[in-house]
Amino acid sequence: MTSDPLPTRLPETDRTRHRRLREQGSLERADLDAILDAGFVCHLGVVVDGRPLVVPTVYGRDERQLYVHGSVASRSLAGGLPVCVTVTHVDGLVLARSVFEHGVNYRSAVIHGDARRVTDPDEKLEGLRRLTDHATPGQWSYARRPDRRELAATTLLALSLEEVSVKIRTGAPDDGDGPDAALGLWAGVLPLTRAWGAPVPDPALPPGTAVPEHIARRAGTRQG
Repeated sequence: MTSDPLPTRLPETDRTRHRRLREQGSLERADLDAILDAGFVCHLGVVVDGRPLVVPTVYGRDERQLYVHGSVASRSLAGGLPVCVTVTHVDGLVLARSVFEHGVNYRSAVIHGDARRVTDPDEKLEGLRRLTDHATPGQWSYARRPDRRELAATTLLALSLEEVSVKIRTGAPDDGDGPDAALGLWAGVLPLTRAWGAPVPDPALPPGTAVPEHIARRAGTRQG
């Protein structure tokens, strides 16, 4: 795989060109990285037996590709097929003076491409490491690694991050300087935030088993 530096701007293709709400679109690779790093669940869309199928799954990444995994029995993870993967974060409801102007503050990435089934053992382990540590940094080193049977039962797909559409909406409603401003109605943004709670131990744990530091320190921190 090439090690050439990545351009700071994403290439624009017919599938990623922003045709509506162009002002919310972004071609900055840094915006894509921030959106992917803020989450760990994506929705994978693929056509199976002539019908669309969209499934949620966890993901990890490196600079150039996204990794998603699942069971070998999953029809959505066959590999070699065109797919579309989306990652979305909702940051708040935009409550305007008129229903028509209501909206959502959000960050989203829509990734297009042909999913590649990872078969090289070393790349498969590295992809699973990235996926595990993306969701919970430090967990790959703490927990038992997958054995041969578990690896054989797991499918890992890789998808290039070259063809991506990024959109971001922030700020207040758009009707503050229009006729509806005279209605005297409240308008603004209702923010939405999520935070990690305190770790809940497995009841089967022996008494006194300590919560590892890489998990404990996330309690109370913001997710996304």
